[in-house]
Amino acid sequence: MNGRLTRRELVERGAAGIALASLPGVFAGEAFASTAGIDPKKLGKSLTISNWPLYIDVDEKTKKRPTIEQFQKKYGVHVKYIEDVNSNATFFGKIQGALARGSSTGRDIIVMTDNSPYPALLVQKGFVEKLDKSVLPNIKNLQDTQRHPAWDPKREYSLPWQSGMTGIGYNAKLTKPITSIDQLLTDKRLHGKVTLLDDYEDTLGLVMLANGDDPGKVTDASFSRALKKVQKAVKSGQVRQFTGNDYSGLLAKGDIIAAVVWSGDMVQLHADNKNLRFVLPTAGGIIWTDNMLIPKGGDAYTASVFMNYVYDAKVAAQIEDYVNYVCPVKGADKVLLKTDPAVAKNPLVFPSAKTLAQLHQNDPKALFNVDYKTQWQKLLGA
Repeated sequence: MNGRLTRRELVERGAAGIALASLPGVFAGEAFASTAGIDPKKLGKSLTISNWPLYIDVDEKTKKRPTIEQFQKKYGVHVKYIEDVNSNATFFGKIQGALARGSSTGRDIIVMTDNSPYPALLVQKGFVEKLDKSVLPNIKNLQDTQRHPAWDPKREYSLPWQSGMTGIGYNAKLTKPITSIDQLLTDKRLHGKVTLLDDYEDTLGLVMLANGDDPGKVTDASFSRALKKVQKAVKSGQVRQFTGNDYSGLLAKGDIIAAVVWSGDMVQLHADNKNLRFVLPTAGGIIWTDNMLIPKGGDAYTASVFMNYVYDAKVAAQIEDYVNYVCPVKGADKVLLKTDPAVAKNPLVFPSAKTLAQLHQNDPKALFNVDYKTQWQKLLGA
């Protein structure tokens, strides 16, 4: 999640709301998928997972992680769950040396974001193991829109953990509905009250869609068109500033009227301010995904068994009830309808099929383009 607050900062900011959604024992006694087809002799004795902080269900009383506890009991595998991914760049730096040497990273599953260049880089360099799909029947539960990302088109090396959407956030008390990027960048009633994200893949991705271009296949021409449109809005004073998550305070206080935002933030902000809205622009939005990958030397069999486990709809629902990001697993919402209907019906957690069809992924090749980064940084510093 480039440029965002750490998950710990983001989730702790809305911890009260999330804690209410993670009542211990809600899923007690649920019958999870059987272990049929699993060879106990192939299972490792332990599994080490590196993930972002506060990105899995936690029992607020015991501070244990119920789904991890259940997996350990079910399969007899000890899980070492480490919350040491605080940014994609710094985490990649931590494991890059070992991968380049062909040494073990000491991890079997890592979680990295596809709107950073690193998942694609890991695949390109052969730094990740293939999933063992012989023990992954629950891959059938993967949302259709997530099946063929450009950097891993057959999902041979990765599976989504959670996702988020990039779109428009606005204060309905201060403006009429905002439905397009062009409106955001030109409506004089919003002059000086607009912020854009300082991640170019998010902001320019939305602008490319508004221009009729595909952010999944960026060309020099489409990049230039999008950049010039943003430059014009900045020069005119329409755009006040570029931000990371810090737009949230400005939006909540009414210091700005509208912004390019991340859906995960808006779930938290809306809980405190019912005037705040999240919309996907008419031309479409951007989806980013945190993906599970198996670093070279990791236990692909045991890691794949774990992935299959969290892709059981009941397990996914248990995780989702705490995390509240966009769930990649079909059927989790139906489980939550019985246990926590408010989360199940939240369109920022379980977007409709119509909404999912409006979401686009970024071009991984563009994320490597040094010239694009330089032009964007020049605009940010203008």
